Amino acid sequence: VQLQASGGGLVQPGGSLRLSCVASGTISNINFMRWYRQAPGKQRELVADISSILRTAYAESVKGRFTISRDNAKNTVYLQMNSLKPEDTAAYYCSADIRSHSSRSFYHYWGQGTQVTVSS
Repeated sequence: VQLQASGGGLVQPGGSLRLSCVASGTISNINFMRWYRQAPGKQRELVADISSILRTAYAESVKGRFTISRDNAKNTVYLQMNSLKPEDTAAYYCSADIRSHSSRSFYHYWGQGTQVTVSS
């Protein structure tokens, strides 16, 4: 099982970006899918998560600006980021709780980071 994140880049303050993360492999079920971020010199923080029944939760710092969504048919989670601020600059990581065909348990997987830089 692998997670592949994409969509990062350089954007001006007030701009928007959409991150995507695709899970691939012999996947049976995906429970929670999450986006984290880590800025230089800071701890990794949870930005948003979404359950298999599409229940969502957000960090206070991104509420009203970011929207997490998922396409279960495509094993993909998205993060729509609007009204971006310089303090949103960080490496963004996706994660998911996945059960493969060969397992009876869910395991936590991480994708590689995708860099988001908000600067004028």
